[in-house]
Amino acid sequence: MFSPACRFSAVAALAFWSASLSAEVIHAAPDNYRQMISRLKPGDTVLLAPGVYRQGLWIDGQNGRPGKPITLEGVGGRTVFAARPGNDTIVIQDSSYITLRKLEIDGRGLMVNGVRASGRFAHHIVLEDLLIHNLGRHQQLVGISTKCPAWDWEIRRNTVIGAGTGLYLGNSDGHQPFWGGVIEHNLIANTIGYNLQIKHQKPRPRIPGIPLEPRATVIRHNVFSKAAGGSTGPDARPNVLVGHWPLRGPGESDVYLIYGNFFFENPNEALFQGEGRIALYSNLFYSSHGNEFPAVAIQPHNDIPRKVRVFFNTVLHPGTGIRVLPKEGAGESDQRIAGNAVFAKDPILGGIQADNLTAAYAAARDYLRSPFETIGRLSLFPKPGRLERDRLDQHRFSEFPDLDLDFNGRQRDGRFRGAYSGAGSNPGWRLAVELKPRVR
Repeated sequence: MFSPACRFSAVAALAFWSASLSAEVIHAAPDNYRQMISRLKPGDTVLLAPGVYRQGLWIDGQNGRPGKPITLEGVGGRTVFAARPGNDTIVIQDSSYITLRKLEIDGRGLMVNGVRASGRFAHHIVLEDLLIHNLGRHQQLVGISTKCPAWDWEIRRNTVIGAGTGLYLGNSDGHQPFWGGVIEHNLIANTIGYNLQIKHQKPRPRIPGIPLEPRATVIRHNVFSKAAGGSTGPDARPNVLVGHWPLRGPGESDVYLIYGNFFFENPNEALFQGEGRIALYSNLFYSSHGNEFPAVAIQPHNDIPRKVRVFFNTVLHPGTGIRVLPKEGAGESDQRIAGNAVFAKDPILGGIQADNLTAAYAAARDYLRSPFETIGRLSLFPKPGRLERDRLDQHRFSEFPDLDLDFNGRQRDGRFRGAYSGAGSNPGWRLAVELKPRVR
């Protein structure tokens, strides 16, 4: 048993030890930030002063904890990480619970990537309010790239302009999977290749602590635009492509939840392409370019479409609106298309169709407020009395989050076909190639 004096000494020592481990707020500048990174501990925040940071950012073996991430944040003005020849600008390796916020990444036209994750793992990473630009020298240069097992990422309110590829998550051979992420309220525009690609996945590696239960990867309220700067011919890419989940083992029941996004223009490819298990709802798909590719392509890529739900979307395309391959009854396929408003030469091809409203491309002006205006004046909001039909039973989609909210985040009652619930004057966001504001 401790004596009173011993107890006092023990309490004092514990208090000192706890204080020494408490989270700190550290101020840094371009001339001293690198020496501070290696000694960060869970809960620490580094506030980076305005300026140009020319030595990159390497986060290696740094691990926060749940509720106590290690945070690096720009404050007071432009905190610019300028690219260096031969080195990716920000590298996250063998690290977890890391937050990067309010940083600018200037690729300077060099052959480097913006943010890259590598090593054995990178999980619980938050990337918020980043500006990434000048990475457009080659289609293979990426704004945000993961090249290791990566789970539980949050990629939020970032602007990626003119990169070779905006977000490339996973590896081309199906290894280094990305899953359980939330990608929301980003603007990705004028990329040479994909705005966003999540690669198909082979069986997941065995890593201590890796989640094994079914997960959802959420892609919501983003703006994906390929109005300018994209490749043509065989190098052309969709705005967004999502590959299949593992065909066996952990992840085989995972799903993509893709909703509330604005897909704008692609002269040379589809706006969206996907396979595997997908729920695609409350999105706007707009293209003024007629080509051989549909606005929405549900089709084999490295495997086949499996459980797919496409509902409450508004699609405007001169050629094909929604195309599903393989068609109904092909093997294990289960693709259902309901409650959409589609204006195209061939509105919907394939799938199990129910309760959609379809019409010719040119007829969109009879249903939508301003479907053939330039961006800024473009409106796909319904005219009064044009997209209302018998109430659609929304319980068939009850497993999906926010299914009762329309593109504007307003309550949906099942009477309106397409992404909006309402008619007349649009009470929500005016479509633009900019960050979509929070819907609630």
